[in-house]
Amino acid sequence: MSAVAADERAPVALRPMREDDLDAVMEVERRAYPFPWTRGIFRDCLRAGYPAWVLDRGGAILGYAVLSIAAGEAHILNLCAAPEVQREGHGRRLLRALLQVARGHRAERVFLEVRPSNAAAIALYHGEGFNEIGRRPRYYPAFNGREDALVMALELL
Repeated sequence: MSAVAADERAPVALRPMREDDLDAVMEVERRAYPFPWTRGIFRDCLRAGYPAWVLDRGGAILGYAVLSIAAGEAHILNLCAAPEVQREGHGRRLLRALLQVARGHRAERVFLEVRPSNAAAIALYHGEGFNEIGRRPRYYPAFNGREDALVMALELL
């Protein structure tokens, strides 16, 4: 798998993430975030059975998402579109897929954390019905110490 677009005319397929996708996922993760997840975190999520999806276009990974579900609640752990394809609707497609999975598991609500500095992600989440319900101080690593996280939630019922 490649994280670079193989054929921009090829259809974009949403499919479950596999361990053999992790090189390409990590390539996107490192380009998208100054403080990326490790390969081990992704691998552990897959091995734990967390729903994880990729957007694949002709063998290239355009984005991915990871969800945990327990006790009637779902938590979006990671949602990312490759920097070169952001603002093309791929993040929204991934988010909607995760919400469908959460509903299929009868989750009553979905939570996520987002950096207050990530205006595009916040707009996406608001656009899909999420509301800010709190703040986690010093949650994310940052170049100048730590950055808070906004906690957002969506009621599915």
